[in-house]
Amino acid sequence: MPRFFINSKDIFDDSIIIEGDDFNHIKKVLRLKCGEIITLSDGSGNEYAAKIEKFGDGFVHTKIIESYKNKTEPHVKVTLYQGLPKSDKMDFIIQKSVELGINRIVPVITERTVVKIDSEKDALKKCERWNRISQEAAKQCNRGIIPKVEIPIRFKDAVEQAKEKSLAVIPYEKEERNSLKQIIKSAGDVDEIAILIGPEGGFTEQEIEEAVSFGINSVTLGPRILRTETAGIVVLTIMMYELGDVG
Repeated sequence: MPRFFINSKDIFDDSIIIEGDDFNHIKKVLRLKCGEIITLSDGSGNEYAAKIEKFGDGFVHTKIIESYKNKTEPHVKVTLYQGLPKSDKMDFIIQKSVELGINRIVPVITERTVVKIDSEKDALKKCERWNRISQEAAKQCNRGIIPKVEIPIRFKDAVEQAKEKSLAVIPYEKEERNSLKQIIKSAGDVDEIAILIGPEGGFTEQEIEEAVSFGINSVTLGPRILRTETAGIVVLTIMMYELGDVG
């Protein structure tokens, strides 16, 4: 069944109006007809089975047949603080993290970040694109929310945010004692998790020391060094498995 995200302001009693790109996709790409049923999500976990009633000038009018809560969202909110990578690696990271159940993604500028953010306008432009990728991924994998990709922040600010979570981890290739699995099991019940991942060159020793001083757990991911676009996906997958969300 075709699925679309809608704005809550477009819900009126027993009907929902669809406009913009989704209108074009419904009419010109999918070529759906009146009477066909589609799934609509308000991005906050509420979903609707809606029947197409009519096509107007730039909009689709639908009638709500059934409303229900989305059941695909993890019970734990995970935020990925991702060291800003080069080229299109961020696109891949966003797409796969959304598929795996991430709640929020925060790009981070670290000491070894190569990518330059020239201005606030440049940051907003990148962020707008990243959020479009998140929305498309959320739509494809039946998410009940659209995970937000934030404006890039500095490492110090990322650490300040991460320390407030129930559990925060930072993978480090020189860590030899703390495994991710052990940290998760010893944490007990958690409702919010932070994952901090370095850019291509990894974190500096000073950054790791700063994170650990704030109570963030340095963990090993095994004997092999993972690429930045792999590490976050691996940590998130292990997290979701250990928390009972996948597998």
